[in-house]
Amino acid sequence: MEDAVCQLLENKEDISQYGIARFFTEYFNSVCQGTHILFREFSFIQATPHNRASFLRAFWRCFRTVGKNGDLLTMKEYHCLLQLLCPDFPLELTQKAARIVLMDDAMDCLMSFSDFLLAFQIQFYYSEFLESVAAIYQDLLSGKNPNTVIVPTSSSGQHRQRPALGEASTLEGVEASLFCQCLENLCDRHKYSCPPPALVKEVLSNVQRLTFYGFLVALSKHHGINQALGALPDKGDLMHDPAMDAELERLLAQIPGLVNPVTAGPEASCLPSRPPPRVGSPWRPLHHARKVDAESDGSTEETDESET
Repeated sequence: MEDAVCQLLENKEDISQYGIARFFTEYFNSVCQGTHILFREFSFIQATPHNRASFLRAFWRCFRTVGKNGDLLTMKEYHCLLQLLCPDFPLELTQKAARIVLMDDAMDCLMSFSDFLLAFQIQFYYSEFLESVAAIYQDLLSGKNPNTVIVPTSSSGQHRQRPALGEASTLEGVEASLFCQCLENLCDRHKYSCPPPALVKEVLSNVQRLTFYGFLVALSKHHGINQALGALPDKGDLMHDPAMDAELERLLAQIPGLVNPVTAGPEASCLPSRPPPRVGSPWRPLHHARKVDAESDGSTEETDESET
């Protein structure tokens, strides 16, 4: 409501031509449809869980064709796509999402759209929760128990929390059961969005030990967590969006002489897979006209460099 009033005051001269009632109707219709976050500042798109889910859904729908065409992009290229929808989107969040996919690989490696999207969903929607999880993980690695109020005095407790040097070289990550206890307490007291505790427990119950990024990978691939968040379809359906396909087909049909990739015949499948997406990619005509000059140079340069 505060944002609606701010928008009203900033555009009162234009709004006065067609009335305040119509403005509020259109504004809240856009909120219901999830389009109110397009081309807005980062502080706005991350302000509420609804805004975050709307941004995830918008990113998927706008750039789904990248995955449908089988293109693999680098972290910088995905960041350019994010900036088309949110010009000040922070690079750090994109890097963290890419790290979930790439793990120990170099950050300039190529990623599929579906892998990046599911990792980005976890990192973006649960960003504050994951910061707290990272702190707990580091405490456990250093031998501290974040749930402990009184410092244990028994040598057995110290040995359990601080493996000997020989053990440390063979053990990786932290004990899953102890990690699970800490995360259950975190979910109970955390004021930001967090995954359903039952699903977190299910993820951790399948292993004895795990690393921080191993935990994030498991979250990103978990079918139940994706359903609970509700922003994206199942991984198998990420490339299917009949409503958007129909709209694209309608728009492309209005362009004379353009081959429609949605309805093209089987002979089109014999063409090379890489060049066509750059011609028929849907994100070029979808981004806001005011953002072209500000963003196109950076995104085109990064994409061109990756192909060379």
